[in-house]
Amino acid sequence: MSLSGKKVLHIDRNPYYGGESASISPIEELYKKFKVPGPGKSMDRGREWNIDLIPKFFLANLMGMFDKRRFRKLLLFALNFDVRNPRTYQDVDPNKMTTRDLFCRFDLGLDVMEFTGHAIALHGSESYLDQPCVETIRRIRLYSESLSHHNTSPYLYPVYGLGELPQGFARLSAEYGGTFLMNRAVDDIVMDNGKVKAVKSEGKLFHCKQLICDPSYVHSRVRKVGRIIRVICLLNHPVKNTHEANSCQIIIPQNQLNRKSDIYISVVSYAHNVASEGRYIATVSTTAETSNPEKEVQPGLELLEPIMQKFVSISNLLVPNEDGSKSQIFVSRSYDATNHFETECEDIKDLYRRITGSELCFGGSQRHSSHNSDEK
Repeated sequence: MSLSGKKVLHIDRNPYYGGESASISPIEELYKKFKVPGPGKSMDRGREWNIDLIPKFFLANLMGMFDKRRFRKLLLFALNFDVRNPRTYQDVDPNKMTTRDLFCRFDLGLDVMEFTGHAIALHGSESYLDQPCVETIRRIRLYSESLSHHNTSPYLYPVYGLGELPQGFARLSAEYGGTFLMNRAVDDIVMDNGKVKAVKSEGKLFHCKQLICDPSYVHSRVRKVGRIIRVICLLNHPVKNTHEANSCQIIIPQNQLNRKSDIYISVVSYAHNVASEGRYIATVSTTAETSNPEKEVQPGLELLEPIMQKFVSISNLLVPNEDGSKSQIFVSRSYDATNHFETECEDIKDLYRRITGSELCFGGSQRHSSHNSDEK
């Protein structure tokens, strides 16, 4: 918004940047937040820890995957596919053929279909199989292009944790005139004829034409569509059967557990400057489907044993009731259970479209004229 020429005031009730997706440091603050006694002496050097409350990885934007011939044919098809060029369709109508039929066309087995749909295309349920295949093709292409950038992984993760991202955006906004008020409560939202007029904070009125916020600031303007459980686990060992990797992503497809949604596990470690030497941070998350969410994530937790300490949170998945065109109050969605940013990126683009009436380009050219690529 600052880059687009808007005059931006950012008010945050928290003393830190990032809201729900902040990184907590030192480790004592994590124990305090979850009201867990400790930490013990085994968790010394508390300031070496930066624990993401909602860990997610980025697809880096990437070829060289598996040696299976059938899958390779699908991969090459996806890499050569151009939605603007029907010559690349190979008799596939991407807007009519379902993903299930596409997989059958390339004679993929059930295991490969499951892996492709959930671990590569990152679909969270089976509904994608009966939808037009164009979106799945796009996701396979994105994964492959991302992998080619780094060879070992298609994902990016910031050193010192995800909390570095909102701080980076804050600095960028400040460069363009944005103002920040941290550790400041929002007492009221002042309306005039159904339209936002100002925000009241600690007795002062801050007038505005538009308001952007997360669901926690406007409970009456959102509705609950589900629940999310996350379990942060502190480990003193790498996850078994990962070749002692210092980071990894594990997705347990729903069908393997007779569920409606996948279970996600993300693991980072001291190698990313988020934990003390030899320590690992793993987070298990999923969409709750029963009245006992902790039992639902048990298959994921079993993969991480032994666990030094667990921190459990169960939160509501909230979405806005309206598009904001009348009130000029634009509300984001809650973070979902996935451990990637696909849904958040779609939410950001949707917010930007509703706020400005134009499309958001993530590779925005506006700042390139005055900033070099090292600062991107």
